[in-house]
Amino acid sequence: MEQNVESVPEGDNMWLFMRDVRETMKDQNNKTVSKKLLIYVHLSTFLSQVENVSLVERFSSRRNAVGPLYLTATHVIYVDHDNKRETWILHSHISSVTKLPLTPQGSPLQVRTKTFLSMTFIIPKERDAHDLHQLLVQMCQPESIEALYCFRYSQGIEDLPREAGWSLFDLKTEFERMGVPNETWTMTLLNKEYELCDTYPRYLYVPASAPTNVLIGSSRFRSRGRLPVLTYLHQNKAALCRCSQPLSGFSARCVEDENLLVCVQKANPNTAQLVVVDTRPRINAMANRAAGKGYESEANYENTRFMFAGIDNIHVMRQSLARLLDACDLKTPMMGAFINGLEGSGWLRHIKSIIDAAVSIAKTLEDGSSVLVHCSDGWDRTAQVCGLAQVLIDPYYRTLHGFQALIAKEWLAYGHKFTDRCGHIQIDPKEISPVFTQWLEAVWQITQQFPAAFQFNDRLLLAIHDHVHSCQFGTFIGNCQKDRVDLRLEEKTYSFWGYIATHMNEYLSPLYKPDLNVGFIEPNVAPQTFKFWRELYCRWESGLHPRESLSDLMVAAKSHLNSLDDHIRLLHKRIKLSEQKLGTPVNNGLHDNKNKKESSVLYLTDNRLSYSKPLQNEVNLKLKHTIEYDPLMNNHVDVDKTVVGIDGHRTWGCLEEKGDSFDSDGQFLEDGNMDTLIDELESVAIEWKSVRGAKECPCSTPLDFATRKSHCWRCGEIYCSRCLDQWVTLPGHMSQKQSPVCRQCYRVIVKSNSLESPE
Repeated sequence: MEQNVESVPEGDNMWLFMRDVRETMKDQNNKTVSKKLLIYVHLSTFLSQVENVSLVERFSSRRNAVGPLYLTATHVIYVDHDNKRETWILHSHISSVTKLPLTPQGSPLQVRTKTFLSMTFIIPKERDAHDLHQLLVQMCQPESIEALYCFRYSQGIEDLPREAGWSLFDLKTEFERMGVPNETWTMTLLNKEYELCDTYPRYLYVPASAPTNVLIGSSRFRSRGRLPVLTYLHQNKAALCRCSQPLSGFSARCVEDENLLVCVQKANPNTAQLVVVDTRPRINAMANRAAGKGYESEANYENTRFMFAGIDNIHVMRQSLARLLDACDLKTPMMGAFINGLEGSGWLRHIKSIIDAAVSIAKTLEDGSSVLVHCSDGWDRTAQVCGLAQVLIDPYYRTLHGFQALIAKEWLAYGHKFTDRCGHIQIDPKEISPVFTQWLEAVWQITQQFPAAFQFNDRLLLAIHDHVHSCQFGTFIGNCQKDRVDLRLEEKTYSFWGYIATHMNEYLSPLYKPDLNVGFIEPNVAPQTFKFWRELYCRWESGLHPRESLSDLMVAAKSHLNSLDDHIRLLHKRIKLSEQKLGTPVNNGLHDNKNKKESSVLYLTDNRLSYSKPLQNEVNLKLKHTIEYDPLMNNHVDVDKTVVGIDGHRTWGCLEEKGDSFDSDGQFLEDGNMDTLIDELESVAIEWKSVRGAKECPCSTPLDFATRKSHCWRCGEIYCSRCLDQWVTLPGHMSQKQSPVCRQCYRVIVKSNSLESPE
């Protein structure tokens, strides 16, 4: 039978379509609406549909949810009608699909994702479970890289241009920030066509004294052609360089490679000594000698000090993460079993070894000595410790923009194998390893010790982690820069950096203090300082998270306080203008006291407890007094009526019966014209809904602990980030800066503005 159904956009656009249809059908039963929507999508992008699927709830005493399971071209969608919940799983996020032993209820199918979500569906019919299993296995890892989600993804409501973000971070611009090229370091074009090393970027920075034959000879002596190149230049002229292991075997040597390291030493005016850090355990490096590789011989490299960091290889890390996830996914969670599982995984021990190495490198650079770092091929452990050391040294890399620039340089430009390590396509499973996840956690561990030194919050780290695996953007596709150029990703896909640029407010930390983000920070590496990152590995277990994250609470409190402060300043201006008009003495209130801060509220941005009832009551009293006793209302004013300001000074008093009002510029409005004042008073929400009690967005999207909850600054209600997509100037704000509002409030404000402006 032919179905006359419109085409439905894929990915986020499909979600937006479903949301918009749901909003237009609110008068219908929620269960029917949701089912109709999903059937609509099912008919247009049909792959599979199974009814009466049970979802096994962990950490919950309620019975298992029952609902339909849909498989579209891009997502697995499970609908829980009773709890009004829809679960969307991107195919590229799926790490494994396992058929469990049959049960009386049906055939269990366990789906685990790279974002550490674990869901077990019970399919009533074994045949359906088998078919679904086969489809998911095929779709979670396509055979070719061109079949990835990013090549089909199209932007939704934001209408972000495809080219946005691709040119935000440039390697040459980043080195210019460091003062390179200079008299000791220069840029070489030997790799412009990726002939010297196909996993390095086009432009390489090397010692100015190193001749071409030395660079070429060193490249031939290093694994994968990854010769020593500059990655960071300290202000004290100490250099951080990176490369791969030498092809030394048991006795081989290369004069050109030895000369290149001498050139690196001479480029540093502080000292002639060079520190070479091999991030591998010594026994691993010695074993590689049997394969004709290995490490540098101290006898062949003068003025060089060697050290091993002892970071295990990708296979050990992969097994360690698997054991960690097993500990997080215990069927009967007990404290002892979890602690033993966490200890047995060795995960935090590996994180500590990375931070130890980075701290050692950072301190060496701070002392003025240059450092050369390598592992086996120079794209896993080398990227980890070099990137982390720069976070410790350079305050710029602790800002939101700088952190992105660091990833673009250290991980993307210098060739970390994202496609292989993240399993984007069908490859040898032994190539998959959580190298980048470890680095993100190492950064998170440091942010826990120095929260005021980082401009970005935990949500940025989670967003980066998720989108590295989602394949929604082309930024992390491919194993090196050459791969991305060959795939023409800038032309065919969207950039993740462009997405971040349009959502920066979501990733700013309320604890950041620029005056504390200066110089080198040295974390405490004692074992007891390391924490389990619950928000990453267990963020989907709602039964374990009765509270919202402190960061989200502080962001909401800070935004609320800023809105109230802006509104209070406008009210004080109204009060002062009223006193001037009525001939009463101008008070020495909040904004007239030059010896005090302009607003006590403005500086209380890091403490949620500062938003207390006295402040709210003071604002409410001010508004009530304005309405009841404002001369604009032509009401009688009691001479004795006063309102006390935040700083204890009198702000109202001795008002007589008048009929004039002022506009925002202090000019009088016509007698009886109250529209402007009412718009100002109604355009700012005094009370905001608590994020703790928010369970669902008006669009029916569930709001759990892992979802960003955003407030409308006009009505104070909570919405998901997709629904709070309008920005407008609120009449009640003194600054007249744009504020986020919901769609309904946006329509009200736009309609009000259009009535005021006949044009």
